[in-house]
Amino acid sequence: LCGLLPVLMSLQLSCQQSDLLSPQTPWVGLENYRKRADDPVFVDAIKHTIVYTALFVPGTMLVGLLVAAALNRSVRFISVYRTAAYITMAVSTISQGIIFLWLTDRDYGLVNAALNAVGAPSQPFLSSPGQALYVIVAMTVWGWTGFSVIVYLAALQGVPAELHEAAAIDGARPFTRFRTITVPLLGPANIFLLVWLTINALQLFDEVYATTRGGPLRATTVIVYYLWDQAFVKFDAGYAAAMAYALFVVILVITALQFRLARRYVHNA
Repeated sequence: LCGLLPVLMSLQLSCQQSDLLSPQTPWVGLENYRKRADDPVFVDAIKHTIVYTALFVPGTMLVGLLVAAALNRSVRFISVYRTAAYITMAVSTISQGIIFLWLTDRDYGLVNAALNAVGAPSQPFLSSPGQALYVIVAMTVWGWTGFSVIVYLAALQGVPAELHEAAAIDGARPFTRFRTITVPLLGPANIFLLVWLTINALQLFDEVYATTRGGPLRATTVIVYYLWDQAFVKFDAGYAAAMAYALFVVILVITALQFRLARRYVHNA
C-alpha cells in the first residue's frame, strides 16, 4: 500500500499543472497528455530512444553470447577471465560516463590517440550530433556485457554435453553444433535478457546525464532525460508525470508482447 500511494499521486499529478513549488495545482485533465503530440522535442526523444534500444539490446546480447561461448571452456585461469568479463558490472554508470568522456576526448583521449597513430583524423565523438548517441550505445553495451555474459554462461553450462558428443560423432562441426544445438536451447536466457535489457534501454538516463546532458543539439535527448528536464529544470511536473505514465504503458505493452512471442517461438520458455 505504501508503494502504491506515490503511484496514484503521480497519476493525479499528471492531470494537474504543477511546478513542485506552488501549493496551487489547478486541474487540467488530459491536457498534459495531449501536449506531447505537439512537442517536437518529445517526438525526437522517442526517436532517439527507439534507435538506442534497437542497437543496444541486440548488441549487448550478441557480444555477451560470443564472450560467454569463449569462456565456456576448461582452460587454465578461466576463473580469472570470467571475473574480468563480469567486472564491467562493478563500475557504476556515472563512472562509465566519466571513463568514456576521457577515452573519447578530442585532444587527449586514448581513442583519438589510437586513430592518429594509424593516420586517421581525430573524431568529436560525444561532441558530435551525428556520433554522440552511437558512442552512448557502445558505452552501455560495454557496461552491460558482463551481465549478459553471466546469464549466457549459466545457460551454456546447462546444455547437455551428450547432445554435442552425439552430433560430433555424426560429423557435425563445432559451429554447426553451436548453431543447431546450443542456440535453440538458449531460449529462456534470450527472452530474459531481451525483456530485461529492453526495459533498461527505455529508461536510459544516467549515461546521458553524465556525458552529454541531452546534447549536442539534443541529439542524445531520450525520454527519461527529457522527463527529468521537464520536471526538475523547467519545473513542469504535471507534463513530466504524463510522460512517465506514457512510458510505463509502453514498457508494459512491449514486455507483454515479448512474453507472448516467447511462448510461441522460444524453446523451453
